[in-house]
Amino acid sequence: MSHPRNNTRLRSARVAAGYHSQQALAEALGVGVRQVRRWESSTPPWPHPDLQSALTQLLGQSMEELGFTPPPGRERSKGQRPHSALDTTRKGLAAVPVQSTATIQPVSVGDDFAAVTRAHRSLYWSVAPTALFPTVIGHAELGCVLLAETVGRTRQSVASSLSETWLLAGRIQFFDLRLSDEADETWLRGLQAAREAEDHLLGAATLAHMAFVPGWDGHLDEAARRTVAARTYARRGDAPALLLAWLDAVEAECETRASNTRTALHLIGHGEDVLAAGGEQPVPDWFDWFSAPRLAAFKGNTQLRAGHLPQARTTLCAALDQLPESEQKQRSVVLGDLASVEAAAGDPVAACQYAVRALDQLKRTWYATGMDRVREVRQALVAHQGEQCVRDLDERLYDWSTTVSALAR
Repeated sequence: MSHPRNNTRLRSARVAAGYHSQQALAEALGVGVRQVRRWESSTPPWPHPDLQSALTQLLGQSMEELGFTPPPGRERSKGQRPHSALDTTRKGLAAVPVQSTATIQPVSVGDDFAAVTRAHRSLYWSVAPTALFPTVIGHAELGCVLLAETVGRTRQSVASSLSETWLLAGRIQFFDLRLSDEADETWLRGLQAAREAEDHLLGAATLAHMAFVPGWDGHLDEAARRTVAARTYARRGDAPALLLAWLDAVEAECETRASNTRTALHLIGHGEDVLAAGGEQPVPDWFDWFSAPRLAAFKGNTQLRAGHLPQARTTLCAALDQLPESEQKQRSVVLGDLASVEAAAGDPVAACQYAVRALDQLKRTWYATGMDRVREVRQALVAHQGEQCVRDLDERLYDWSTTVSALAR
């Protein structure tokens, strides 16, 4: 008995795009896995228009190329451009009509929307993430509406600011709130907006952020695929040296978490060479989360995990001295790593002193990544928990404000 032929075209396109399971594609689209299973059957149903857009955007092929047969009367006219997946926001965000009935917005809308985006970018460094995040998401929802009500260069400007907004929202989710899966979905929306804007550098930055999600979970193959894609977009956009060095740092972070510290240090060394060589390409205004001191912080953390304690201490102290006072979030991370260096070196007093300084920083500006570093230090000091310095650290680590803040986030 012959078996029914499945939709191998969709399955092949799914795997080629990096979605190695039906569940992975379902999550990216915001649908149930049963829906994807039906699409990959021998008689795939014709998807809803919004899902058609999402499928073609994610997999890079037309509906016919993906194995679907349109019902009579629904054939797409030649040259018609598919709607963007941004026409509908999913997972709890408000739906946006495919075609707006409102009057086309004036040209000034692009600059006005961008001004709010810039304000959010600046507020990120000092405003509590739980307070800022809803505002950023609301701004993104507005951007989705404006995208349907603008044309030409104004639409491209809105799409660029929208991509940056999704990028910021994902950074808050991932680094500040520890919502990795949600951040991955948010960054996917940012990637779609970057495509609408035809902004390769925003695409590269978004893809590199997306590499953190599997990289921090130890899925190095998937992280590598995303960093390769990020580097490809960076080349297309003629990326500045600072962004190229950051891509090295991202890949090094993933390698470090997989215990490949030698590879990570090689990547960081390459990043240092790239920065030293410099270049004339301007750095985008939105690229405000990386600098030479931050590259040193990456290096110090890798040296710490490699067991190179004297080198890590020197590198991290230099990074701390060079970081501006305004970079309070990153300072908490570096202080936490310095505390880990001293704990590994057998000096609990010095370790606790650095950890307390990190907690002081976190009290002013909360950062989940910084608190993770402090918790790692405390775990490393278990053998010394009877000593007064560790007890004093516990008094700070588990006071009312710190405990409530940590559990609330």
